[in-house]
This record gives sequence, structure tokens and C-alpha cells, in this order.
Amino acid sequence: MESPNSPISIGVSFKPVTSSRGQARAKKSLGQHFLSDPRTAERILGAADLSQDDLVVEIGPGRGVLTSKLVERVKRVLAVELDADLLARLPERLGNPDNLTCVEADARDVDLAAIIAPETGFKVVANLPYYAANPIVRRLLESHPKPEVLVVMVQQEVAKNMAAQPGDMGILSVATQFYAKTKMVCSVPARSFKPPPKVTSAVLRLDVMPEPAAQVASEEGFFHVVRAGFAAPRKQLRNSLSQGLGITTPEGGRILESAGIDATRRPQTLNIQEWAEVYRAWEEES
Repeated sequence: MESPNSPISIGVSFKPVTSSRGQARAKKSLGQHFLSDPRTAERILGAADLSQDDLVVEIGPGRGVLTSKLVERVKRVLAVELDADLLARLPERLGNPDNLTCVEADARDVDLAAIIAPETGFKVVANLPYYAANPIVRRLLESHPKPEVLVVMVQQEVAKNMAAQPGDMGILSVATQFYAKTKMVCSVPARSFKPPPKVTSAVLRLDVMPEPAAQVASEEGFFHVVRAGFAAPRKQLRNSLSQGLGITTPEGGRILESAGIDATRRPQTLNIQEWAEVYRAWEEES
């Protein structure tokens, strides 16, 4: 039987890359910027409302700044890391804690059902690489099992887009808020990382809802309509939607009329429920 801190290899392997001091260097190819500010770490942990009974999935533990605090505060930590070299060093760096399990995997396609028992509640804490943040969050929100809470650090502009309200919403806003309630926690300056990135980061809390924000017959169909609606976001909705769906402007106007939506509005002004009405009207027309 594997010990709790044995790496479970379900990803790819890397050759060790070390500095003269034997410490793993950040790999540009993986978009690595290691959190080094303990105050920011505390803000992230505080936002997660941790308890001693929690199971936490940490994505991208890196050098273990967050992991070291997590293993002291929760029942079990699953550290998911793509960098095999970092992952191999992590348990020893933290004193081989019994409640740490290391999983070598790409969080964009990791099978959570393979490492988390059915009906097990869990939280996600993550300092996400900028290039992979969107697909990772989307996968977690659509996964089975789903996390109860996600506290993620992403590029500040991405966090703002995820948390945007009607008037400033985009596809990312709808895709996030369809599944979760969003709350900005704090901004994080570049100096909080080693090496420092060229952008400001932000911490975002996502409270995953038991059911999506709107009941639709097909989530795939719903997002097809949303993507179509944002085909030309600066145009009026009837024009943008028609362009995205490949239909005539009068046909797009009829769909919006059936949905009870003013066809002259801009796509970014619609809320989740209004998009659901547009989807239902489109489905009836199809």
C-alpha cells in the first residue's frame, strides 16, 4: 500500500533542473512564478475558510509555501503538480507529512474521480499558471466530483473578468458564474513572487453552487448560444447573435423577442438568466 506522501504518477516526467544551490529553478515553459510572500499565503488560506476536517486539492504547489501551511491546518492535502522535479522534492522539503499525497498530473486534464472518493467534499487552493488558468478553472467547475470552494490566484485581469457583473460581462464571466458565486479577495503585486511576473495577480474565491445558476436542457447548447452572442460584442445583440449563429439579422431579432430581450442591448449587459432565456428561445426556433 502506498504511503500518503508517495507520488502517484499519472502525468509526464521531467529531468531535474537545479541551480548551483540544488534548488529547482522556475521553468518558463511551465509559466512558473513561485509565491514567496507569507502574508499573501495567509490571505489565500484565510479566504478558503479551512477546518481540520477539510480535504484540500492544491494545484501547482511549487516550492510548498502554501502546502507547508495547509498540511498543518487540514486533514489531507492532495498536491497536483506537473513538474516532476518539484513534486519529488516537495515531501522532504516539508518534513514528509503523513497527510500529504503528491499527484503528478496536468490540472487541465487530471481525473479527480480517480483520486477523490465519490461524495467526498473538497476545496481547491491554487496559484495557477497564467497560461492555463482558464481551462483549469473551467475543468474544475465542470468536473465530477466538484469542489465546494475554489480559492485561486490568477492574473488580475482574468480575475476581474471572472467576477464581472452585467455591463462588463464576457464569455469567461458567464462560464464562471454559471457554476459559482465569485468574490475578489485581494490584488497581489509582482514582488510577491520569485521570479516576479510582469503583471499583477489577484486572489479570487469561487463558491460552487449545488446546481448551475440557470436550468437549461443542454449546457453545451447554452454555451454555444453564449459564444455566438459574443461573436461581435461591440455590436447590438441581434447583430452579434445572428453573426455567431450564422442566421439572418431578422431571425436573430425574433429569437431575442421571444426571449423578452431588447435586441439593441450589447452582449455584455445580459445576466445568466437572460442568456438562459435566449438559449431556450433559440432551441424552440431550431
